[in-house]
Amino acid sequence: MRQRAAVLCGAAVIAAGTVTAVPAGASAPRPAHPAHPASAAPAAGPHWEKCATEDYPTLQCATLEVPLDHARPRGRQITLALSRVPHTAETYQGPLLVNPGGPGGSGLTLAGFVASSLPAKVAAQYDVIGFDPRGVGRSTPALDCLPGHFDPVRPDSLPDTPDVEQANLARAKAFADACGEKYADVLPYIDTVDAARDVDAIRAALGSEKLNYFGYSYGTYLGAVYAKLYPQRVRRLVLDSVVGPDDVWYEANLNQDLAFNDRHRAFMAWIAEHDAAYGLGTDPERVEAAWYAMRAALAKRPAGGKVGASELEDTYMPGGYYNGYWPYLAEAFAAYANDEDTGPLVEAYENFGAPDASGDNGYSVYTAVQCRDAAWPRDWDQWRDDSWDLYPKAPFMVWNNAWYNAPCAFWPTGSGQPVDVANGDLPPVLMFQATGDAATPYEGGVSAHRLLRDSALVVEEGGGNHGITLSGNDCLDEHLAAYLTDGTVPRGGGGEADAVCPALPDPKPLESKAASTSSRGSTLHALLGFRG
Repeated sequence: MRQRAAVLCGAAVIAAGTVTAVPAGASAPRPAHPAHPASAAPAAGPHWEKCATEDYPTLQCATLEVPLDHARPRGRQITLALSRVPHTAETYQGPLLVNPGGPGGSGLTLAGFVASSLPAKVAAQYDVIGFDPRGVGRSTPALDCLPGHFDPVRPDSLPDTPDVEQANLARAKAFADACGEKYADVLPYIDTVDAARDVDAIRAALGSEKLNYFGYSYGTYLGAVYAKLYPQRVRRLVLDSVVGPDDVWYEANLNQDLAFNDRHRAFMAWIAEHDAAYGLGTDPERVEAAWYAMRAALAKRPAGGKVGASELEDTYMPGGYYNGYWPYLAEAFAAYANDEDTGPLVEAYENFGAPDASGDNGYSVYTAVQCRDAAWPRDWDQWRDDSWDLYPKAPFMVWNNAWYNAPCAFWPTGSGQPVDVANGDLPPVLMFQATGDAATPYEGGVSAHRLLRDSALVVEEGGGNHGITLSGNDCLDEHLAAYLTDGTVPRGGGGEADAVCPALPDPKPLESKAASTSSRGSTLHALLGFRG
């Protein structure tokens, strides 16, 4: 989970309110979660304090204590950090919880973004609530298993020799071991089901009988799991860029590899279309070959002593999430390929791929949740075979992604079972999906649409971004506003989609090196981060 793109759009940073200390003592690890846990106990209402920023002047913050183990509500407590933009209209529709995904993403600033991006008359009817899920950000304890795990220069992600493979395996095992040593008492409770129970604790603390929820990316899975556990408490549910519920999580990452390769090739084709700006040729395959030649060169001689082959992949992966980054990434590519100028490439790495403290925390929670949620192969031979089988079809991301998830082969806790999110007990649910989404491929959204019986699916035809509402597409946002106003959802004629919106056009090359990406889409995608 990396949020370096905030450098380009000036996304606000929140200072949360006072954090309550966590009592000593920890509960013992437990088996996989029951499908229908007990209801969350009522909690004291949060004490809201001002934490305004220049962009979000009405933002408030608070903390909430919840049980580490919801089966032991009087046992050890942990703290969740909350944010709020309070409603201002006489018509009040309750709390709207927002989540940016990950797992591992902070949702504190997202509350301000959503409240300011929705039509004012709609936002005024809700308390828009952001939160840092357990283990994340300003919640306590906040996980940071192995600071500096992604510091450059890492071994080449492509394990074309036994030594390179062993170096990468050693890194993955070291990370898993460090998590186990630092957080043995916490890791058994860092998972999606416990996060969903926290969501219900937030609902109870806010004094609301029912909850409105708006999740992006992994946040869609969290929302679907919450809805499965507490269907009677769901009032409205918005899922944007939907996790496929049938392949949590090992298979999901293999599916991502193929989709990200397609998206990277679309980026290469875009560069070829703009040869006048980048001078890399008009043939997409030739442009792609130049990119892999750059990768091979950096594997031998990292740019600025920082950007090796693995760091290059980290830098260009965000382009698979959001095409607003393409002009910046293309500039860096062209400068290196045409002029052997490494400066723009190092700058791009610092903006999009370099680790920071929030990234270390986000990755720690990402691995904790994914490794705990579902079973992963414990035999590295299966990872190796699956990755090499896929590599000819998806060379851009397959090995980088394999190493990113590889700690799950050595994870110190047992794994649960994915939640069957099939649900016929909900009010209408509104879902959004782009046909070319790489992080949560289109087929997963269609599958979730089928499993959530009364859901409506709005498709962005030809879109390739991940996180598509409140990002500049008025057609999508009109459906969102109508649903949040009075529950209206589109109903189609029997196909996969209930409504179709055309995608926004791809970006243009930068007119100047000082061009800004301070659009609503760039702000959103900085908040959503990468890898989830």
